[in-house]
Amino acid sequence: MKTILALSTLIASITLVNSSPSVGTATAPTELTGPPLHCQVPCGIYGDKMRIDMLMEDCATIEKAMTTLQAMDAEKSPSKNQMVRWVMTKEQHAQNIQDTVAAYWLAQRVKAPKGSNNPEVDKLGGSLTNFPYHLQLKYMHRITVAAMKCKQTTDKSHVEALRKTALEFSATYFSAEDLKHLSEHEHSEHK
Repeated sequence: MKTILALSTLIASITLVNSSPSVGTATAPTELTGPPLHCQVPCGIYGDKMRIDMLMEDCATIEKAMTTLQAMDAEKSPSKNQMVRWVMTKEQHAQNIQDTVAAYWLAQRVKAPKGSNNPEVDKLGGSLTNFPYHLQLKYMHRITVAAMKCKQTTDKSHVEALRKTALEFSATYFSAEDLKHLSEHEHSEHK
């Protein structure tokens, strides 16, 4: 585990050095790197189920990286090169999840309620109209935090928390038919 933590620190410092402009290139244009995000035009083209499927694939990759890193850490002289590559892969897929939550779900898909057309709900002060919205925000926050914890450790309980929370979010967002698709896909591909 000490080796993994040392390699993570090394990767973070290399990333900072490489992303900081040098004196000679401070005015040079910066290149955009990282995963492509949804357009935010708004284009009206959304793949909500696909985003959950992608999150589950990211979870599977993070879990595989953690398993591999744990096995390598137990070796007498593990390949530091391979360990760095697996740490970077784990970090990248956790970041993919965080980016998708922020740029896709929170920026475009999870909507604050605009009010109720139901007089019974209005009598209660509209509190029920906010219930799905607040649950969805809670789940998106939990997903973001679990992804962050996946970056920090090789504890697979964080991957399971990601999966569980994504399914809990899905229950507040998708129709029964969509939930069936997600459940079938989860059980066939990622277990």
